[in-house]
Amino acid sequence: MKKFLFSFLIFSAYLHATLTGANFTQRDVHILEDLDINPSFITDYKLQEIYEKLQNQASMEHYIKKFEEASIFLPRIKEILREEGIPTSFIYMAMAESYFTIDARSNAKATGLWQFMYETGKRYGLNSNIYVDERMDLVKSTVAATKYLKALHKRFGKWYLAAIAYNCGEGRVVEALTRASLDLYIQKNPKLKSDKKIKEYRKVIYDYQKRRTRFKNLRAVYKEVQKLGIKPELEYLLRVQPKVGRQYLPQESRRYIRKIISFGMLNSQNFIKIDENSHLLNMGISKTIATVPVKGGLHLKNIAKAIDMSYDDLLNLNKHIKQSIIPPTKKYYTINIPYDKLTLFNKNSASIKDTKFAIHVVKSGDTLYGISRKYKVPLKLIKEYNHLKTTRLALRQKIELPIPNDMIGKINFTLFDDRKRTKNYIVKNGDSLYSIAKNIK
Repeated sequence: MKKFLFSFLIFSAYLHATLTGANFTQRDVHILEDLDINPSFITDYKLQEIYEKLQNQASMEHYIKKFEEASIFLPRIKEILREEGIPTSFIYMAMAESYFTIDARSNAKATGLWQFMYETGKRYGLNSNIYVDERMDLVKSTVAATKYLKALHKRFGKWYLAAIAYNCGEGRVVEALTRASLDLYIQKNPKLKSDKKIKEYRKVIYDYQKRRTRFKNLRAVYKEVQKLGIKPELEYLLRVQPKVGRQYLPQESRRYIRKIISFGMLNSQNFIKIDENSHLLNMGISKTIATVPVKGGLHLKNIAKAIDMSYDDLLNLNKHIKQSIIPPTKKYYTINIPYDKLTLFNKNSASIKDTKFAIHVVKSGDTLYGISRKYKVPLKLIKEYNHLKTTRLALRQKIELPIPNDMIGKINFTLFDDRKRTKNYIVKNGDSLYSIAKNIK
């Protein structure tokens, strides 16, 4: 018992000295605890290395700038995280993913604040079509991200594992936990290194890495290995093994989790606490964004005019709405407005000026295909909007085109259509947006 107390005091003194020396605070420790990480991880030298690099003048100015730019919607993001039972430290994951850029797009076509790939977004209820790309809807994409994170947390039991799996894929995390657990088990029981069962497990892992076996076989081994009672800590999973080509986790993911932690810890630094930046600490106390239903077919310009705000400011909160037109095929569709405009919206919503859509009166020789080419509107959309079951047309029939009169020929309906610009990929159990992106490059 005395030996234990002595060791504990020595560790506490070391930890305290490290925290003090690097200007860490209890708030920093809370970031770790929020993510289910052992507080001792704060002494990780790679973490401190990344943290120190982020404290140079340029990085700190960039950090504050991104928080400032997102100040209108970050309180709403935090509110959703709280409502969904997600640790608020995950706000820094959004920063690591996109630096709070609502319309961010990666080279691999991951899009939005939470960097969803098309298929992953679709799996979690985000629509992407001619009129909208909900991966850029700050509210809907955040709700989708919380669903994904909760599913990952349910599988792995730790929030830091959910964050890592969000980045590199569930399959890679299952593999890492299985390998690390076996390695730790052999360290404790070296005589079992050549055990037949252990060799079988290793063979499945190797075959999975070489894509010779399916994820379900790796998962079966993972479940068996879990019964050994070995639970690798984050520090062990992030270690770099000498002379090993494939580490437990990819280098990007190892940096990713440390970057999330570092972003969180930066928020308690002195440069945040000074008067001109102190409001960043209290961000999230008051409501800033309201989500309201508007009629399909309206133009954002008309909505902005009705609530006395600039069109550009309204557009910046609704970058998911392509061409600034509310989907005409929807009776109502939700948009985001500043919370302080909610009263004015409720007062004026019924009188928002309708958008005048173009109408084509069918003449002799007209075909639906010809009309589609003339106005540069997809044939499928014309049929859908006019509730046409066939392509047959009647003389003097009125065909309404779901585009404003003054935008005929100006709308690019293929803009940001990932389905036409990406390779086909069948989502497998264990995939994530990161692993899919790597596979389709």
